[in-house]
Amino acid sequence: MGIDQFIIEVDRALRTIAAPARSQRPIPGASSPDVELDDTQRRHVAGLMRVNHCGEICAQALYQGQALTSRDPAVRDALRQAADEETEHLAWTASRISELGGRQSFLNPLWYAGSLSLGVAAGLLGDKWNLGFLAETERQVEAHLDGHLSEIPEDDERSRAIVDQMRLDEIQHAETAIAHGAAELPPPIKGAMRLMAKVMTGLAYRL
Repeated sequence: MGIDQFIIEVDRALRTIAAPARSQRPIPGASSPDVELDDTQRRHVAGLMRVNHCGEICAQALYQGQALTSRDPAVRDALRQAADEETEHLAWTASRISELGGRQSFLNPLWYAGSLSLGVAAGLLGDKWNLGFLAETERQVEAHLDGHLSEIPEDDERSRAIVDQMRLDEIQHAETAIAHGAAELPPPIKGAMRLMAKVMTGLAYRL
């Protein structure tokens, strides 16, 4: 990696962790009236959105690492495009956390560093496994977001709209990975990914 590319990647990391994310698309549900939630509901939804925001921090790092070690320019382009959409998810979740009076995870730098390392390792395995890891990640995120939709109050249209659009985007990312030749990961790897995600979401909800 040349010095120019190194600077670009460091800048990408700093912007992801420390700078406000921007969205090209309007925030889903922004035109819906906000709902009055009781304190318990508000804390719970803010916690769920903090988990989702943390997940998008991880996605940025994961895609960055995967793109750095991908051998196929088409795969790198697909990863960069997915990362751009995940940046929008960062903006949406950060906005909703603020509206709910919550805060972002204290552990975001840690999650970023770990996910970047994981992405680099996935890319080094070769593009079909790199894409397979991406596809499985997006499938698991989709299931995770489905679970959040079952927990967010029905009348909280702002939170639900954000989570639902994120879910649709994740489905598209998985389909893109499959179209580019993603390999199916072995069941033990999928299980390990689910376990890691469970640990991360549990900590991010509280911290």
